[in-house]
Amino acid sequence: MIEPILRLDGVSKQFGGLAALSDVSFSLSEGEVVGLIGPNGAGKTTLVNVVTGNLRRSSGRILFKSEDVGLQKPYQAARRGLARTFQIVQPFPAMTVLENVTAGALFGAGAGSLGDARDMAMQSLEFVGLDGLADRPAANLALAARKRLELAKSLAMNPRVLMLDEVNAGLNSSEIDGALALIRKIAERGVTVLIIEHLMKVVLSLSKRLLVLHHGQLIADGPSAEIVADERVIEAYLGAKFAARLKELNHG
Repeated sequence: MIEPILRLDGVSKQFGGLAALSDVSFSLSEGEVVGLIGPNGAGKTTLVNVVTGNLRRSSGRILFKSEDVGLQKPYQAARRGLARTFQIVQPFPAMTVLENVTAGALFGAGAGSLGDARDMAMQSLEFVGLDGLADRPAANLALAARKRLELAKSLAMNPRVLMLDEVNAGLNSSEIDGALALIRKIAERGVTVLIIEHLMKVVLSLSKRLLVLHHGQLIADGPSAEIVADERVIEAYLGAKFAARLKELNHG
């Protein structure tokens, strides 16, 4: 049996008396694209923060390639190949686009030299279509380009697992289509992708499997078609109108 690349066993995170995550368990296989959905405040970003060392889990185990990484720091997560984007995009505004991505390659991926890091950064910028803006200050980028910059920084870390936190928020439909094409290209490289997204059309077009968080608990995990028909998921997140519309489309 092939070991999952990432596994969570009974992971919990408490803030004082508040349980942000409660006994969450799931695994991700290499090359899998999985959607993580749930209402605001469900614990989705907290989960990513715990996996990448931005927050320390209160209990449970986090295994990356069978190694317990529950006590890792963010830079250690990045160097192991656990990369993430941030919901609120905050590049280094005084640095150029290329310098922003070079920092990711140098400190996240542990590139051997500044020259190597710049080469890795340019490859990532070419991949996301920002190479023509390499010398532009990051502060001058529009939102869609900043989102691509965030992706490029993550890719320059040479990730094995990439966690995308609402990368489509604030984008128009054509920009979303461009972002989806990029995510598919990333998955084609064999990178495992966990995507947090509120736009169900986006999630369903990318993911064959969904995880659903509600009040910090994993209430569903399975094939996308089954999850969107699950009564608990409809009640907690999707709503009856969405479920009815989806049923019409599937039978139309």
